[in-house]
Amino acid sequence: MKLDIASIVSRPHAAPVIERLVRYAGIGTTSDRHASEIPSTPQQWELARLLVDELKALGLREISLDDHCYLIARLPASPGLEGKPSVGLMAHIDTASDAPGSDVKPLVHKAWNGAPIALADGLAIDPALDAELAGHVGDTLVSSDGRTLLGADDKAGVAEIMTATAWLLSHPEIKHGPVEIIFTPDEETGNGMNLFPVKSLRSAACYTVDGSAGGEIEAECFSAWEAKVDIIGKSIHPGYGRGKLANATAMAAAFVAMLPRSESPEATDGWYGYYNPHEISGGVEKAHVEILVRDFEDSGIERRLAALDAIARAVEVQFPGGKVEVSTRKQYLNMKRRLDENPRVLERAFEAARRAGVEPYSKPIRGGTDGSRLTEMGIPTPNIFTGGHAYHSRLEWASAAEMVLAVDTLIELVRLWAE
Repeated sequence: MKLDIASIVSRPHAAPVIERLVRYAGIGTTSDRHASEIPSTPQQWELARLLVDELKALGLREISLDDHCYLIARLPASPGLEGKPSVGLMAHIDTASDAPGSDVKPLVHKAWNGAPIALADGLAIDPALDAELAGHVGDTLVSSDGRTLLGADDKAGVAEIMTATAWLLSHPEIKHGPVEIIFTPDEETGNGMNLFPVKSLRSAACYTVDGSAGGEIEAECFSAWEAKVDIIGKSIHPGYGRGKLANATAMAAAFVAMLPRSESPEATDGWYGYYNPHEISGGVEKAHVEILVRDFEDSGIERRLAALDAIARAVEVQFPGGKVEVSTRKQYLNMKRRLDENPRVLERAFEAARRAGVEPYSKPIRGGTDGSRLTEMGIPTPNIFTGGHAYHSRLEWASAAEMVLAVDTLIELVRLWAE
């Protein structure tokens, strides 16, 4: 996608959205998928309370931050438009634990000249290795210093919603209906919507601001399940182990090795699902493996869950006396079916992006968002781009031009809902 970088970064939203991203990114909010509480980490409260203070300073009066760190604020409708449907704008405040996320030091690279950006520890954001950098020469890019992730997932979305809210409040000539501003914890753990107060929402539709490249609007995502594999071995001195030892560590390794390599995250793209063994631990007596199972079709999920049970039985045969138990739980479902039933929700997102100056396009989310869960709860919620790239890594970066386009898309979106 070719962007008129110079024109876009000269829009009035550029400076405030960059400033907000840098400031929010400096607050470490890594979530913990092993914790049962929501929020899973106390650091998330710091950003949530800061956002409450900022929303109050902008002039909003109806603001709620509940005991589980769900923040909902309401922007009143323009006079005469109180009866228009309410629309929600949503982002999450936590960041992934896949890379270090504490003590983030954001760097702003103004008028990027196209050369590799050197970071700490020998890392570099290199256009030769990252095709998404194409077309961003002259853009202002934001990154970490390379020691941590940046956290644009999803603090770019938070910054864009806050910047759009500030603009609407300071420009009453922009007519709009009721708007709900929603910030959530623990999206990255897959648990963030477990206690969400959905009955308190008034919106007919919602939009997560949690995508990536400019113009990207997503209405289809993985269905997601998590499998936990508990392995019980039999311990005895290895010198006398013949016919007696069942090494749980070796059993866990055998289990993971039997997952098809052609159905791994690194071997799939597009609409192909995968198994992702993302944690393994234990010793001779006990071991534990956690596996993420993803597919766009229910049949693909069912096939993979059945395969995990078959692998468990095969490992038990290889290690007489050992036991393997697989337990699974649903995390979220593909939101496509329910969004297809509400086509105007997506149509308005596409039209808003065009009015903002970017040609929208649709692609599947090879992951999920809080919108996946909210759609399942009955409120259709597609996903809008943020301008963040290389998420969950130390090479993460955000485009100021695409962040500005996201802000303008949100502004146009709430205007469309009032027409």
